[in-house]
Amino acid sequence: MNYATQIDAANKGIFTKEMEEVTKNESISKEELMEKISAGKIVIPANKNHKNLVGIGIGEGLRTKVNVNLGVSEDKNNFNDEIEKVKKSLEYKTDAIMDLSTFGDTKKFRKKLVEISEVMVGTVPMYDAVAKYGKIIKNMTSDDMFKVVEEHCEDGIDFITIHAGLTKIAAERVDKNPRLTHIVSRGGSILYEWMKLNDKENPFYENFDRLLEICKRYDVTLSLGDGLRPGSLKDATDAPQIQELIMLGELTKEARKENVQVMIEGPGHVPLNEIIPNMLLEKKLCGGAPFYVLGPIVTDIAPGYDHITSAIGGSIAAANGADFLCFVTPAEHLRLPDINDLKEGLISSRIAAHAADIAKGIKGALDWDIKMSEARGKLDWKTMFDLSIDPKKAREFRASAMPVDKNVCSMCGDLCPIKRTK
Repeated sequence: MNYATQIDAANKGIFTKEMEEVTKNESISKEELMEKISAGKIVIPANKNHKNLVGIGIGEGLRTKVNVNLGVSEDKNNFNDEIEKVKKSLEYKTDAIMDLSTFGDTKKFRKKLVEISEVMVGTVPMYDAVAKYGKIIKNMTSDDMFKVVEEHCEDGIDFITIHAGLTKIAAERVDKNPRLTHIVSRGGSILYEWMKLNDKENPFYENFDRLLEICKRYDVTLSLGDGLRPGSLKDATDAPQIQELIMLGELTKEARKENVQVMIEGPGHVPLNEIIPNMLLEKKLCGGAPFYVLGPIVTDIAPGYDHITSAIGGSIAAANGADFLCFVTPAEHLRLPDINDLKEGLISSRIAAHAADIAKGIKGALDWDIKMSEARGKLDWKTMFDLSIDPKKAREFRASAMPVDKNVCSMCGDLCPIKRTK
């Protein structure tokens, strides 16, 4: 392999296997894809040690991608349950899976996930650092943190979330601008606590070159995390969030100089009217880097329905520049999601992503809807089910209340307007 990373390959005019796989599944030419990878506007997370990976691109001009979160926790740590979630995520056509395990034999689970997943896999190494060493956070060393990062990369992880922009300056913004929900990022809160207790700079910021060297060695995409993302509408687009985003923009430039692929993680809870400004700020400050948004959740009052509040925000965000949606399930803020929650969250996010792709004119996105409408116009139920984003649920709903006339549905029956006007 005579290139270090996908950016390095694009700069050298090398068309990689992963690039070829992206062009097969997207309406983008070889030349345009390579140009945008070189510019950092598209990334293809593809660790050299993830052997069965099919390349998926994230970024400008491509279909909006969707990620699923899963993993074992101290209170719910059934290894087999989480592997079943992995299989279901692939069945429901996720584009990525993030392992957020915080308990038990995390390495065993991570390696199994990489082994069976054909889609890109991400992690947050700081979670595992706490679980692995079992130390009081104050006593963790910089080397502890970097050893876990390298281990994840060696295990085949395609993208890692690192909160390198949560600097001492950004932490001061939190202290000087009181928040309703303070810090809601787990990784962000761990680093904030470590920095405060040790009166030291964030090791990932201070030793960013060391981080880049590890990422370059395995071609791991750096997902620069938003440790100060808002956890409530009241805290959205505040000084701490924007301070961190400014730092992420500067780190993006440093990563690109070293041919390391970068995407930026974005806000969590954001009012509808602030979503578009947030998209514009990220793209402007981070040089068009792919934007990975966590929701955004557009109201704080719907526990049990946050897959809906998130889908609303996700569709607006993606229609206005976001490239990658992290799913949110009905269990958000309440408990670890089960398989049913996972399905509801993933399908909701896929709907949001597709709706956004139509709005931003992604070539071919509307074709799916046109085929569905043609089938409805013919009352062709088999084709309608085959085209459904969730065929099983569509079939079950229809079968639960079949009309006398099997050509129509029980909503209109003999008054079906399509039947009467045919």
